[in-house]
Amino acid sequence: MDVVERENDAKKQKWIKDKKVGEGTYAVVYQGRQAVTKRRCAIKKIKLGQFKDGLDMSAVREVKYLRELKHKNVIELLDVFSSRSNLNLVLEFLDSDLERVIKDRNLVFLPADIKSWIAMTFRGLEYCHRNWILHRDLKPNNLLIASDGQLKLADFGLARDFADPGHKMTCQVITRWYRPPELLFGARYYSSAVDVWSVGCIFAELMLRIPYLPGESDMDQIKTIFRALGTPTEQEWPGHTKLPDYVPVGQFPKPPLRDLFTAASGDAINLLAKCLIYEPRRRITARDALFHPYFTALPNPSHPSALPKTQAQLTALRALEEAEGNVEMASVGPGVRALPPNRLKRKLSTATDEAKNRAIARKLDFSKAPPTSSP
Repeated sequence: MDVVERENDAKKQKWIKDKKVGEGTYAVVYQGRQAVTKRRCAIKKIKLGQFKDGLDMSAVREVKYLRELKHKNVIELLDVFSSRSNLNLVLEFLDSDLERVIKDRNLVFLPADIKSWIAMTFRGLEYCHRNWILHRDLKPNNLLIASDGQLKLADFGLARDFADPGHKMTCQVITRWYRPPELLFGARYYSSAVDVWSVGCIFAELMLRIPYLPGESDMDQIKTIFRALGTPTEQEWPGHTKLPDYVPVGQFPKPPLRDLFTAASGDAINLLAKCLIYEPRRRITARDALFHPYFTALPNPSHPSALPKTQAQLTALRALEEAEGNVEMASVGPGVRALPPNRLKRKLSTATDEAKNRAIARKLDFSKAPPTSSP
């Protein structure tokens, strides 16, 4: 056994797979833990034998970019090891995602909560763009949420660098409902603006509690966008009719966003509109978005620990409290520092009280029910 094999075997022994929590065509995800510290993790097992060239490029991208990115709003890659014909990515374990939170009708969102989630999304995205990395698949179920409420960008399988503006890229990226019109029209040269459009769609979804632009095909997606935002003119989006896959889809008037987002503040609508500008070069950047008046106007963003939590997150907090309690009582090895005994109890108590308060708020909510059909 050579040095590389020994090192890989040592890594493999550090992590224990407990149970399968998800499976796709090319990967299986397990909930696991570190053998010594019992720290929870997610182990993403990628089946390399499924690919003609023996290695999935999305796995290579995910490892490459997550090794480069270290930010509290980006998921952390803890380790990588191989096992037979599989590549295993060890990631920090996160209890929920934004899609589950949006769909949980037991939760009431306050304007400050939406502001907090969008601020964390833009912070993580600004860090990626600052490091010349496009995510290219932002959507609610790729925004994972930790037990402390922190939102983290995840699933970098479609990510790529964009330092060279003249380099051709595929337009077949980003889940359709969150894909910007330039990609739907076949643009092969594009920028960080594609991710900002996706965040705009997520922002709208948080306010509506349903997907904002749910097209059934690429052509229907274009029509859905134009119905919601109006058909662009040559003045609004110069050169769009020259894009490779451009087809005229009819003339739709531009309705005011206020007609649909009736409860949103003026600043919220202004930021949303800047995220959904047709001309990519005029679309707001992630950095500029963080300095938008929306984030400094009242109400202040909710603290992550006070954000609405699903029942699964509350259960995870209880489990974490018990686990940390066991670490506190056990003899702690070198380099392992236990939390103060009452810290997690206070955190759980706060989360439980917050859930009770929101349940009361829900009963007293006399506003209109959220829309049940697409705009």
